[in-house]
Amino acid sequence: MSIDDTPKMSWWNRLAHPGQFVQWTTPLVWPLVAITALLFAAGLWFAFFNSPADYQMGDTVRIMYVHVPTAWLSQFVYGAMAVSALGTLVWRHPMADVSMKAAAPLGAAFTAMALFTGSMWGRPTWGTFWEWDGRMTSTLILLFIYLGIVALWRAFDDQLRAARVVAVVTLVGAINVPIIKFSVDWWSTLHQPASVFRADGPTMPGSILTPLFTMFFAFTFLFITLQLVAMHTEVRRRRVATLERKAARGGTP
Repeated sequence: MSIDDTPKMSWWNRLAHPGQFVQWTTPLVWPLVAITALLFAAGLWFAFFNSPADYQMGDTVRIMYVHVPTAWLSQFVYGAMAVSALGTLVWRHPMADVSMKAAAPLGAAFTAMALFTGSMWGRPTWGTFWEWDGRMTSTLILLFIYLGIVALWRAFDDQLRAARVVAVVTLVGAINVPIIKFSVDWWSTLHQPASVFRADGPTMPGSILTPLFTMFFAFTFLFITLQLVAMHTEVRRRRVATLERKAARGGTP
């Protein structure tokens, strides 16, 4: 290894250390809180005061500004967990399982919110709160996977052993994410095909895209903020648990 490579390796090793991770990322929390609050303030203002009602759905369309971002995050968070699972199984990164554990309850919350807002939107739009179509059913399955992962973490006292088991389950469950994504193309469904990220451009007007993207970034920054705080909490919780075990054995912390 050359001299030039040493700082890079040292930086990576320090980042992998839980204590260093907390120290380096703690100053980011409050700026992230401020950015998140500003994005939500702007997004809600655009959504309620600078966005038109739909010619068919009326003001009910405003539910979209919460439903679409949370539905996106329900899949994005699981993707982040799958990457963390690889970090646990392949690279044995010390912070990978911390990230995976911190993300699971957040992913479950976003998925539950997506299902709830989708039901509230579906009743006046489709005439029903629930329909067992491909996207709804696969998203409900995703919620059950999240809840199962949360329960699995709590079933083990040894968190290192739990991390390996959860990582395998997470990777197996990842097959459901592309099913959610492509369900509108594979099966008959009440959901419309993609209208924002399309090869020929979005089909929505700017007056709707502006609040939608603003709320999208607001919820994404909310996840990043909550994820960091949850990871900090988990690192400190594990440190306390280690000290308690040492004290119980009569060792020196």
